[in-house]
Amino acid sequence: MTATPYTDLRVVEIADDPGGEFTGKLLAGSGADVVKVEPPSGAAGRRIGPFAGDATGSDASLSFRWYNAGKRSVTIDDTDDAGRAALAELITGADVLLTSLPPAQAAARGLVPAELAARHPRLIVVAVTPFGLDGPWSSYRGSDLVGLAAGGMLHSCGYDDHSIPPIRPGGDHAYTTAASFAHTGLLLALLERRRTGRGQVVDVSVHAACAVSGELSNPFWFYPKSVVKRQTARHAQPAPTQPALFRCGDDHYVYFALILADQKPWQALVKWMDDMGLAADLTDPAYDDLAHRQENFAHIQELVEVFFLLLDAETAYHEGQRRGLPIGVARAPEELFDDEHLQARGFFVDVEQDGEQPVKQPGAPYRFSAFGLPGPRRAPRLGEHTAEVLENA
Repeated sequence: MTATPYTDLRVVEIADDPGGEFTGKLLAGSGADVVKVEPPSGAAGRRIGPFAGDATGSDASLSFRWYNAGKRSVTIDDTDDAGRAALAELITGADVLLTSLPPAQAAARGLVPAELAARHPRLIVVAVTPFGLDGPWSSYRGSDLVGLAAGGMLHSCGYDDHSIPPIRPGGDHAYTTAASFAHTGLLLALLERRRTGRGQVVDVSVHAACAVSGELSNPFWFYPKSVVKRQTARHAQPAPTQPALFRCGDDHYVYFALILADQKPWQALVKWMDDMGLAADLTDPAYDDLAHRQENFAHIQELVEVFFLLLDAETAYHEGQRRGLPIGVARAPEELFDDEHLQARGFFVDVEQDGEQPVKQPGAPYRFSAFGLPGPRRAPRLGEHTAEVLENA
């Protein structure tokens, strides 16, 4: 495997939530040596389900396996002098310390980012915490749901029916959003260290990361002072827009953004429907006028719904794309394993497990022409690398 820009990067991770752990996963997947420091009882993530089969031990958590793939695990009890010395030695030899410790816990353990950066001039400390290292909310507890709610993103998630509350999407979006900012911040800090020889503290707030990632809610509020409203399976907007999910004849759904104001896709849609003898009156020249289309939107929507009901989802997807229309099948996660495009690009790879059958997992979403990536590797057993890491610290 060709060396990557991260091949010689040593990262010490002291993180117990997906924000810090996913940042470490991104680094490990790019070739960095990420050493995860855990207490003898294991990181909290090892006790989060679901678990593999009927197993319940420290290595069975599927959540932990996902967020900690490719790392090395070291157990250190830093409540005694020997443990604190071992941890200090690890940090001394690190390029990056990745931490998700809240400020009070960091202070209690002698791991205050600013103090560590002052003690180790080349060290880059990346802190990923719910509300940042300072400010009136810095001691507040967080979660993925808290991050999405306090950062504004949750307001845009849910259904047309606003009598029910917003719906949190799956996938730890707040944490992974913060991790993407943390990764970017680290890259900038590494470039700065190359220029000056000095490290620094990269302070990433999950709250702030979400607050700047609210898609249309921010510009609509900053400029026309409009508040967006959540809508089922489509972008939140100040006013209701047309539904974009269409049921097909095989009981699958396609997502099709029918934008009436865009003349070219409108004409492509009508041509497609007309070729199948299903355009009805949409070929009438009156529909060339946007105002007429808007006035008759309910009629158009009804015809399009019937049109898709007469097609299967795959046919609608590929034929619509052939005609230049923005359309895709709404796939269930398990259906992605059979996606011909992902298969052709080798996206899913078999990852060896410790004493188990290999498991097919997503690979990297990006490729580089100048170097290859190491590919996904299994998560470590608790303390699996303690001896080898501490002996070489």
